[in-house]
Amino acid sequence: MNDHSNGSSDSVRWISTFLDAQAAELGAAQNTLAAYGRDLRNFSDWLDRAASDFASVTRDQIESYLIDCEAEGLSQSTRARRLSAIKQLYRFAFEEGWRDSNPAIQISGPGRSKRLPKTLSEAHVEALLQAARDPDQKEGSRLRSTCLMELLYATGMRVSELVSLPVNACRGDPRVLLITGKGDKERIVPLSPPARAALAEWLTHRDEIEEIARIEKGTPPSPYLFPSRGKLGHLTRHRFFQMIKGFALNAGVPPAEVTPHTLRHAFATHLLANGADLRVIQTLLGHADLATTEIYTHVQEERLKQLVLDHHPLAQGAAEDDSV
Repeated sequence: MNDHSNGSSDSVRWISTFLDAQAAELGAAQNTLAAYGRDLRNFSDWLDRAASDFASVTRDQIESYLIDCEAEGLSQSTRARRLSAIKQLYRFAFEEGWRDSNPAIQISGPGRSKRLPKTLSEAHVEALLQAARDPDQKEGSRLRSTCLMELLYATGMRVSELVSLPVNACRGDPRVLLITGKGDKERIVPLSPPARAALAEWLTHRDEIEEIARIEKGTPPSPYLFPSRGKLGHLTRHRFFQMIKGFALNAGVPPAEVTPHTLRHAFATHLLANGADLRVIQTLLGHADLATTEIYTHVQEERLKQLVLDHHPLAQGAAEDDSV
């Protein structure tokens, strides 16, 4: 009985933590979060009946659940949505180290087309970087905002990796940063000159504030580059999400199009557009499988196709003929 109640409470914790992260990191809408919550609770109830739980479920069990959903007569779109919720949950669980494998990664959905990731133009990214440097902010906020945005765009880090960066990894004017990503795998990412300059300025200010707190209040030094008084000890994903929406508003970029994750996508698509090798991008992003990185070639193809349609005289002529 205790095991079952523990499993239930763990499921609630998994779902609520996952939904919080979706809201903070990806800016998921309330309707999307509500749908994820319903789908994952349904899956959790099925696992209870199968004497399993989120932490121990196997690929076979997830596939059995999907077969049961089909047997219930659920539509293809509903089954695809439920699988999507499960895939997102286990991608997050793997990232957070709750599981050392992802049981859903190779399960194919019922005939859904793969959506391309949203990205940003180079002009939009530059406008966001300018908004982060806004001189009307307090000095500390301006330096921190600039450092966050420059590091994010220079490295393509996941937001969870960025906000929890250890300060010791950033000292000594580094040319590269050592990032600990999914599954505690380490990778090295180079820093651009603007990112290095922003990092140096923020470090100087951060260390001064830390030293004052140590002298006046006996506060121990923070191990994080972006310290916070909250329980995590560092800036939260949710707070950074709010900040980036503010930068978008000030930059005149539609806030709905901007999340920390779209900056990661922009990093990859801009590198690819400027001739970077796909395997290099895979390494920089920390993708275990090249197939994950290949989605950016499709983004690039879509953009090139749109450029031709927008600017090629023959394409424009055909559009005019169609409108006659």
